[in-house]
This record gives sequence, structure tokens and C-alpha cells, in this order.
Amino acid sequence: MRFRGENFPVRVYSDAMSQTIVDLPCASCGARNRVPDDRFGDVPVCGRCSAKLLPDHPVALDDASFGKYIARSGLPVLVDFWAEWCGPCKAMAPQFEAAAREHFGQVLFAKVDTEAAVQTAQQFGIQSIPTLVLFKGGAEVARQSGAMPAAKIAQWLGSIQPR
Repeated sequence: MRFRGENFPVRVYSDAMSQTIVDLPCASCGARNRVPDDRFGDVPVCGRCSAKLLPDHPVALDDASFGKYIARSGLPVLVDFWAEWCGPCKAMAPQFEAAAREHFGQVLFAKVDTEAAVQTAQQFGIQSIPTLVLFKGGAEVARQSGAMPAAKIAQWLGSIQPR
């Protein structure tokens, strides 16, 4: 399943060789990195801090990092809003990680602890957890509440059409 192209166009730039360049945010330092999409398999790293730009696991975001990460991403970002005390959130965590591995290079996966990132949770009106929110180009495009297995997460992502 690919999310670039007709369903999820990404921020692209053309260089002299007509390569597709995708903006990828660094979860560690917040830097914006431009990476040719044909280099995703080479495990691109941040030009500033050398952290992986395409992790195969969800990255943790907080109030300070959330906005930049979402806004700077040329790929869709799926965010799991969760809390440590939430049983369904804990049950879904390994499923969310499995979905992140399955969609490597197509969708960035992130987690927001609603107890630690209260401002972000309030900004997006998170009333029940776990809640998955898909962002594209910095804007919310879809939302789903409730725990899901990895296969259902993949099915849900595949069913989403652009607005």
C-alpha cells in the first residue's frame, strides 16, 4: 500500500534531475530535511543530528515538538493519542508499532501522551483514548477512536481518501 501519489500527494520539489524530493522532519531535533524518495531504502538520517528520519517505530511527540513535526512532514503522519493509565492504549501499543513497521517509508507514526502533552490533546479535542489522527500537509484528514489491531489500522489507512 502506497500513500504517495494520487491518494496522498506529498510536498515535492524538483531538482535538475527531476527527482522527487520529500520533506521529512527530524523527531530528535526538529530540523526539516529534504530527501529524494528513491533514497528512502537507504535509511536517511538528519543532516543536523544524524537521527533516523524514517524510523520503523512510532516517535514520541510532546507539546513542543508536535506542531513542527506535523507541519514539516511531506509524508502523512498517523498519531496515536494515548495515556499510560489506559488499558486499551497499552494493548494497542504493540499493534501500532507493527503497523509502523508495515508502513515504513509511506506513513510516519507518532505517539502523544495526553497526560504529558495536555495542550496538544486539548487543541485537537481528544476526548477518548486511544484516538488515532491522520495528518497530511499539517492538517487533520481523518480520525478514529478505539483500540485496533495492526490489520485494522492498515485497513483504515487504506480506506482514507483525500479531502
